[in-house]
Amino acid sequence: MATIDQQFVEYIVKTLVNNPDKVAVDRKIDEKGVLLSLTVDPSDVGRVIGKRGVTAQAIRVLLRALGTKQDARYNLKIVNTDEEGNPLREEKSEGKPAEKEDEVEEVEEVDEVEEEPEEEESSELAEKTRAELADLDDLDI
Repeated sequence: MATIDQQFVEYIVKTLVNNPDKVAVDRKIDEKGVLLSLTVDPSDVGRVIGKRGVTAQAIRVLLRALGTKQDARYNLKIVNTDEEGNPLREEKSEGKPAEKEDEVEEVEEVDEVEEEPEEEESSELAEKTRAELADLDDLDI
């Protein structure tokens, strides 16, 4: 039987996704509190995370509120899976920084050319702006 926290996250996420039957919430207790691992269909991961992580953050805030009521500390982990439902492994970053450094060295250095602003354009714009401001000063507001 699922606990109240699992049911809570499941209910919220199932209303967001296109494949609610593939939503699963695993619960583990460790020294930091309760860890809820959320697994959804790979096509629904973006919906659960939301733009800039806003949706995931909102779910975490709601979990924190539930944790206050339950005297527990909750953490939510969204597990990214492949089409078969297997968790994706993160690639090790060894060697990656060196590749980036090599790429930077290969980039050709270009001297910046400072363009002189055209005097006529800037003075015309300044005159136009001054005229608009003078018109605004004449208004009684």
